[in-house]
Amino acid sequence: MSFQNFKTTAPRGRSILRAGLGAGVAGGIAEIVWIGLVAPVSTPDPTAVARGVAEAVIPSLGAGSGAVVLGLAIHMVLALVLGVALAAVLRRALPVERHGSVGEAVLVVSALAIVWAVNFFVVLPMLSPTFLTLVPLWSALVSKLLFGVVAALVFLRSA
Repeated sequence: MSFQNFKTTAPRGRSILRAGLGAGVAGGIAEIVWIGLVAPVSTPDPTAVARGVAEAVIPSLGAGSGAVVLGLAIHMVLALVLGVALAAVLRRALPVERHGSVGEAVLVVSALAIVWAVNFFVVLPMLSPTFLTLVPLWSALVSKLLFGVVAALVFLRSA
């Protein structure tokens, strides 16, 4: 890689990182708000969801006094990673003229639907089957789709 190539790709890399971090923050917050809003009809104790996240990732800390805060922190870190991964894959795979397009938005929301399916039908049954009882599938799907919509809006703004 020549210095000239570095000069042209470094700003693009920062742009992708910035868009991905923005999408991750916005998407992670959208999911937290959704779970909080629908808790009265879907999840009796929304803090149990945060504790469940902590327990799924670090089982020994899931019952501790800081489990809710730890669960929220883990959730947001995973959201940031997901946002950056989405930005990196889509922004490098799609031609520049497709950035911020309806097609990109559809791909983002579709990718989040796939993430939901993998989480709830592959990862969580192995990692933490009890987590599956904390949030109904419909609520978890809506949560992940909201992440996708909000992430797509962030990508639209950053295009």
